[in-house]
Amino acid sequence: MLLLWSAATCTLFSSESGALELKHRSRSGTPTNRSTVHTREKAMSKAHYIKPNRFDTILNNAVGWLARRGISLMGTAELSVRGRTSGEWRAIPVNPLPYDGGPYLISARGHSQWVRNLRAAGGGQLKVGRRTQQFTAVELPDDQKPELLRTYLERWGWEVGRFFGEVDARSTDEELLAAAHRHPVFRITVTG
Repeated sequence: MLLLWSAATCTLFSSESGALELKHRSRSGTPTNRSTVHTREKAMSKAHYIKPNRFDTILNNAVGWLARRGISLMGTAELSVRGRTSGEWRAIPVNPLPYDGGPYLISARGHSQWVRNLRAAGGGQLKVGRRTQQFTAVELPDDQKPELLRTYLERWGWEVGRFFGEVDARSTDEELLAAAHRHPVFRITVTG
């Protein structure tokens, strides 16, 4: 499934070549000139997202509540990012990864709403209690992710390993690289 956040509606279908073609239509139903052809692999990788189940939602709410009160579990913080359409602040608990001189944000669940919002906003806030850090974010290309994914899984694999499928901290660089497109990684720079 390919998720888009434009006001236009879209249709996704497979052509004879096996490519997926995405036809955009305005709200009135008129085709627009924004038709795009994607390979099946590219379209499917963009859609990778594991929706939280009921238990995950309860756990995220509890961890977020603790972070807002200054209690960080294994380095958790509350990420706040402005919504890409509403402009309202959206918050979710995350595990910022300290690595090689800078913190990184890794989406274990894939191309989630916070990832899409962070791409659009270019930055946000990390909060633990009353301490708030403003930051800018740059998304990394897949070839820079394997060692970061390994380190992330070494530290939090017990918590997020189920979202990584066949790979874990002992996986080879090639296996981690093959999974990298499913897990966005952002290098963040604290600005205030």
